[in-house]
Amino acid sequence: MRMSRQQEQQRQRIAMEAARHMADSGISDYQLAKRKACQQLGVADSQRNLPSNQEIKDALFAYQSLFKSDQQPQRLRQLRETALQAMQFFQQFKPRLAGDVLDGSAGAHSRLELHLFADYSEQISLFLMQEKVPYTDSQKRISYGDDKYEMIPVFGFLADDVEVELLVFPLDCIRRAPNSVVDGKPMARADIKAVEQLLKDGTR
Repeated sequence: MRMSRQQEQQRQRIAMEAARHMADSGISDYQLAKRKACQQLGVADSQRNLPSNQEIKDALFAYQSLFKSDQQPQRLRQLRETALQAMQFFQQFKPRLAGDVLDGSAGAHSRLELHLFADYSEQISLFLMQEKVPYTDSQKRISYGDDKYEMIPVFGFLADDVEVELLVFPLDCIRRAPNSVVDGKPMARADIKAVEQLLKDGTR
């Protein structure tokens, strides 16, 4: 059913308000950002009228361009520089950068998302212990294009003031990226050379 102009405008307002929460409060969960936006705007939290994650991502870029243009580009570069250092540190695990820092939407509260590849996740924890890096460990659910869901190990630590999240995949998944929560397509991932080029070009 085609939405009315009023419904479209409300959807856009929710998307922009959700983007504001993500940019200013550090919320990374799209569903949580939508719920908070609905509460803030006093509208019903109806799944039928909520913007998609891609709409919120687009609104986030627009919000940053309008209200964060004096600080977001510098923060993004700092995060990418930290990402490159971390990738060099974990070079033996074939690191790939993913998420907000790669797509250019990262801001003051964003974390680094690195994908590492190993036969066993214990290789990562052992490496962190050997290098005397304090870390936390957890799991995260991911999905692939075939609607298959898996739980993968995740390690977290701080690099200066940046939260780094390490998602550990089997070696044979280096060419099989999980689905993005934004558009459901395989996630974009960048190796060290690609991140070096991003920094050289200075592009978003």
